[in-house]
Amino acid sequence: MFPGLSIPAPPPPPPMIDGIFRALADPTRRDVLERLSAKQASVSELAAPYKMALPSFVEHLKILETCGLVRSRKVGRVRTYRLEPDCMKLAEDWLGRQRTLWERRLDRLDDHLLKMKEEENPK
Repeated sequence: MFPGLSIPAPPPPPPMIDGIFRALADPTRRDVLERLSAKQASVSELAAPYKMALPSFVEHLKILETCGLVRSRKVGRVRTYRLEPDCMKLAEDWLGRQRTLWERRLDRLDDHLLKMKEEENPK
């Protein structure tokens, strides 16, 4: 370990963040989120472009809803889904903290390497 570079590990992410990233790991679910960012849609509208059985597609929607990325509302026989942007903000904030942490670590490493170089080649 380099002197001055030990930074305690951040606490593990809360379970909600874990669920969000698990949901985002699937390309079908990411595509559904992109489509819902334009407008809300019914299950049949969302499922139409995919070559999978409706129950399989509905499982994707359940995963998105369970982690809070989407919300659904049923009127009569039609269930409509909409994006929940506040939940996406949790993931964005977590990623921002990780970026800040790693930028600081890399800056400190850069400072340490420059110092080592100066010590090896004094003027």
